[in-house]
Amino acid sequence: MEKSELHIEKLRHSGLRPTKPRLAICKMLFDRRKTFHFTIGELRKIVEKSAKKTISLATLYNTVHAFKKKGYLKEISLKGNKTFFDTNTNPHHHFYDEDTSKLIDIKKENIDVKFLPNIPSGKKIQEVEITIRIANNNQKQKSN
Repeated sequence: MEKSELHIEKLRHSGLRPTKPRLAICKMLFDRRKTFHFTIGELRKIVEKSAKKTISLATLYNTVHAFKKKGYLKEISLKGNKTFFDTNTNPHHHFYDEDTSKLIDIKKENIDVKFLPNIPSGKKIQEVEITIRIANNNQKQKSN
């Protein structure tokens, strides 16, 4: 099956019509060798540069969130209002580089979580995901 056919299938499975803008989004997200971490704003710039057309913010949001809902993307929220999406949906962890605002994958097996707090009654752990914030060594320490 060709990549374009896979994109059309992925869009339809997500409840979306395979329009040209959505196919351009699919190509940017899934025609990559490596994991892709992105914000909606970053994705918009990349897709518009590649497609040489403006893509509506609503189309981007709807497409990305439909893919997330179907499990094609993982959502990672940082700093309260910064939301990244990740094309690697397998369990893994991240470094977050404060200097570059980039996420870097950490393999699940490279972090060992031995102790977890008691889980509230009636709940179960679905996943443990750790984000380690990193920055340049020469940054001054923030005073409290």
